[in-house]
Amino acid sequence: MSLLFWSKLFVVSEWVIRLVMLPVIVIRKEKPATALAWLAIIFLEPWIGLALYLLLGEIRLGRRRLALRRRRRGEFVSSEYPEITAQEASGEPVSASEAMLVQLSQQLGSFPVVRGNAIQFFLDADRAIEQLVADIDQAQDHVHLLFYIYGDDWVGRQVGEAMIRAKQRGVICRLLADAIGSRKFFRRLARWLQAEGIEVYPALPATLWRLPFARLDIRNHRKLAVIDGRVAYTGSQNIIEPTYGHRRGGPWHDIMARLTGPVVWQLQTVFLEDWFHETGQLLESSGLFPPLQPTGDVMIQVVPTGPDLPTEQFQDLVGRTLFMAQKQIVITCPYFVPDEAMLVALRIAAQGGVRVLLVVPRRTDHPLVDAAGMFYLEYLHRFGAEVYFYQPGLLHSKTLTIDDRLAMFGSANYDIRSFELNFELNLLLHSAEAVQELYRLQESYRVQSRPATAEDWPKPASLRGMKVHFAKLLSPLL
Repeated sequence: MSLLFWSKLFVVSEWVIRLVMLPVIVIRKEKPATALAWLAIIFLEPWIGLALYLLLGEIRLGRRRLALRRRRRGEFVSSEYPEITAQEASGEPVSASEAMLVQLSQQLGSFPVVRGNAIQFFLDADRAIEQLVADIDQAQDHVHLLFYIYGDDWVGRQVGEAMIRAKQRGVICRLLADAIGSRKFFRRLARWLQAEGIEVYPALPATLWRLPFARLDIRNHRKLAVIDGRVAYTGSQNIIEPTYGHRRGGPWHDIMARLTGPVVWQLQTVFLEDWFHETGQLLESSGLFPPLQPTGDVMIQVVPTGPDLPTEQFQDLVGRTLFMAQKQIVITCPYFVPDEAMLVALRIAAQGGVRVLLVVPRRTDHPLVDAAGMFYLEYLHRFGAEVYFYQPGLLHSKTLTIDDRLAMFGSANYDIRSFELNFELNLLLHSAEAVQELYRLQESYRVQSRPATAEDWPKPASLRGMKVHFAKLLSPLL
């Protein structure tokens, strides 16, 4: 057959893809911006667009896995699991203006506000690991770790050695690590830990045969440690040394929190759910939920999110939180690609006299996300938001404070991926003292940052400006 025939056939096939995918995308994508982004790719490069859509276009967790997760906690835990209810320990009450926020959070994650907690923040990664190792060395019953990245480096080995010492004392140690984020770990270090008696499993295994059934880029992005059901750690830090190969952004700077009090029961439940979903093991032991007494006055609400839950609820939660601001909003995050609702809330706040501060790294390990984020940062800057570029490295802390009374921190970025795709874990703080402490940490980031100037924003006609605006069109898919 002639070259002309194959050329015509290729052109016809491209139009077949365009015409077939047009109704598929329009019907299946509820958000117009997302639908238009996919249509733009399909109509520009039909074959490439089709391949990308088959890989990334649908939020496919796998039919069996999704059905299991949607049964949620109340349908599969045994009677040995305690009912987690709002604690009535001493402390300030939740204000009337926060009541709707509390209700939204509870609908999303099933967890109420609990009082009587203590929280300690760590900005220094080494100090956080040292304290985690010290708590593992004091463990008497169990050690539970769940991390997106568990590195095969000196940090991973240090924590691993602590678990081995605990195992030798008769402590049960369980480790759940994301299959993609921790892929190097599973090649060698995981086998060593398993040989020493540590129970190690991959979260969301990624193999080629799963491609027709599940998206491989849906990941478990949570960071969580629970020791003896009495102490917990969560935040944005992984179990890996901060300079782990990402030369583009520099060393990573995170926030980790050590928690005690009744909130540990909620965080334990998050681990047990994920462990059950990955292993099929329903863990039952009296040591999982020991009696807990108040250890402080901090009110905390655990907010787990993921593609097994309605994504709009977490977006509503963020939007509602932003609209509560009367004086100031401060956000630190590495990847800033907000959805339309968050963008509108921040713009209205800035225009309405609320001081909006956005502290972000100048560069990250994702150039396309950087370009899209630059568009949104410049847009908000035009409406009065203050933008700061963090200088010492890649600012990886994901924090939000509203005035001096409400805060959120955890593993979720302020981008579409965290809103819709990944399994994330955030905490809402309702106590002024803890909020103010988190704000002081945000300020420590800001003073190490430089304010954005006109030179930071690319000219529309420049090559960099074209990159930013092209990335803007893809932002609903990032």
